Amino acid sequence: MNPILKHRKKIDHIDSQILNLLSTRGKLAKEIGRVKKLKGGVVYVPDREKLIFNRLSRINHGPYKTESILSIFREIISATRALEAPLRITYLGPMATFTHMAAVKYFGSSSELTPANSISMIFEEVEKGHTDYGVVPIENTTEGVVSHTLDMFTSSTLKVCAEIVLKVTHHLLSVESNLKAIKEVYSHPHALAQCRQWLLTHLPQAKLREVESTARAAQIAAHKRGAAAIASEIASSVYGLPILKKTIQDQTKNYTRFLIIGEHDSKPTGDDKTSILFIAKDEVGALYKILEPFYKQKVNLTKIESRPLKSKAWEYVFFVDIDGHYQDRRVAKTLELVKKKCTLFQVLGSYPKSPILN
Repeated sequence: MNPILKHRKKIDHIDSQILNLLSTRGKLAKEIGRVKKLKGGVVYVPDREKLIFNRLSRINHGPYKTESILSIFREIISATRALEAPLRITYLGPMATFTHMAAVKYFGSSSELTPANSISMIFEEVEKGHTDYGVVPIENTTEGVVSHTLDMFTSSTLKVCAEIVLKVTHHLLSVESNLKAIKEVYSHPHALAQCRQWLLTHLPQAKLREVESTARAAQIAAHKRGAAAIASEIASSVYGLPILKKTIQDQTKNYTRFLIIGEHDSKPTGDDKTSILFIAKDEVGALYKILEPFYKQKVNLTKIESRPLKSKAWEYVFFVDIDGHYQDRRVAKTLELVKKKCTLFQVLGSYPKSPILN
């Protein structure tokens, strides 16, 4: 027998085994779903998914990259959830933004993804039960924090269920096939800023046009000669716009962090993060007194931001991320000490730390 045909026959047999195993997995998951429904459980359990991915990463010995294996299993889990009911996810739109890409990569293609026009609308849709979860941007390594997202937490009871860290890769998209034909470049101001040096070097004569999103830039460039857009790979696919130049951002390590918001947070996984907000008392050394317990209990702060409190002039609310879960003994003790020193204190949620999604 032809050696290629022989190997293909073996692959066909393996594919049949994989399909049978997937069917068995699906039936077991449906049974778990039935039990959870009787007990009032939820379909999406980020802490359980984190443990699944950690285990797969640990036992994968190739030849597939771990990233590829996890991507496959995200789709399997997404399809399995849909056996009960597809998750309804609302993200900051329009389609083909990086928030859309983060939602697809995290929740998989079997989820029902709906764009929203604003961050406040996402919070409202989740609070009213019109959608199960929302995906909102929180910070970028180059451009900093998304203040509107922080502000929404001061008036919302929603929890942070999980986080997504996405590597941001910008591409130059155009109907033109040569850089010399590009006269205008459209994109979101942040994307233009992140590619400024590349633009100065390769398109010094092109006019830079700021628009509300990278997706809108792709929409414009798809129907305009002499125009290009700085956008994502998913924008190229959605709008049928070829990639003229790949990976044009100035910084190779450019990441955006997104939060998944919902009605519940996650159980401990051993590799978690907790987000809190607080308002310090109006007294000398108030912030020092609040931060001191973190030092004494050896709880690591990974982020601290302040925002003006809109309901009261010259008063500020602080947002803090720490390592650990609020149910961890040391973290729980620390937060109890901090709470006593604040006029307002709120745990926004504990959730699994995210790997970087490419």
